[in-house]
Amino acid sequence: MRNLITDVPGVRVGQADDRALASGVTVVVFDRAVTGSVDVRGGGPGTRETALLDPAQTVEGIDAIVLSGGSAFGLDAASGVQAYLREQGRGFRIREAVVPIVPGAILFDLLNGGDKAWGRYPPYRELGYAAAASASSDMTLGSAGAGLGATTATLKGGVGSASAKTRAGITVGALVVVNAVGTTTVGDGPHFWAAPFEQDGEFGGRGVAPRVSASDLAIRAKGGPRENTTIAVIATDAKLNKAQANRLAVMAQDGFARAIYPVHTPLDGDVIFSAATGAIELPDPHYGMAELGMIAGNVMARAVARGVYAATALSFPGALPSWQDRFGR
Repeated sequence: MRNLITDVPGVRVGQADDRALASGVTVVVFDRAVTGSVDVRGGGPGTRETALLDPAQTVEGIDAIVLSGGSAFGLDAASGVQAYLREQGRGFRIREAVVPIVPGAILFDLLNGGDKAWGRYPPYRELGYAAAASASSDMTLGSAGAGLGATTATLKGGVGSASAKTRAGITVGALVVVNAVGTTTVGDGPHFWAAPFEQDGEFGGRGVAPRVSASDLAIRAKGGPRENTTIAVIATDAKLNKAQANRLAVMAQDGFARAIYPVHTPLDGDVIFSAATGAIELPDPHYGMAELGMIAGNVMARAVARGVYAATALSFPGALPSWQDRFGR
């Protein structure tokens, strides 16, 4: 176990970014089509192909999931991922036609100081293709891929990941890009809201805040409407139908609530995709599903904190400091 979403067999991650642009793309690629669903909680989401993930819809399998910077321009990234997968012969087959199924979500990073004067067409399609082509079992946390330009209310945001196993040996992994309107740490201190769920000092080992004051609970927010979003994928090797996959995404949202304060606001576009590779049967459809969702919330909370903990600040005037800048020493 590497404490990454790629601990789930058959799941790979690719990332591509542009430092001058201060934005990028993160892609979760599956070795074969998997059962997927989605849960949208934020008030300002930007998504692609989420309607077909409803349990009532026909298409059963998805080939990849795209998380991108660039606001609505970043939705182009999925076209690049589609192009790569089509070259590999991947996709939903209708006679001789092959259509890769690639849902996605975007975050707003257009005002972070990077050069967004890209001309007629945004660069996200090519970044998506490059990210998909680089997919592997390894990945960089922090300021990489879609997390390169991400921020929170007080600190630099980024890409995080974490994993765990159920008692029956089912693996659950989370990948998240943290660009929240709220905070991931308590007040002005180094303690993460997700501290009770930390494993083996994975985000600094500072433990829980000794006390939480009234001022710590006051809202601290960045930017304006539609400038914030936390987007994520929760994956497992359990065998789930689309309704169960949807429930997994719903329960994984608890991880956002444990790690980000406040969350699911009108100012965020929070989205969690779920994916189940189907390798292992649930030991029980009810209690087994409850444990799976419980662990999904735990690993998602840890992934959020790891993303902020590993991030490095952008090099533009007025850029927010990273956790390492402020507390690492």
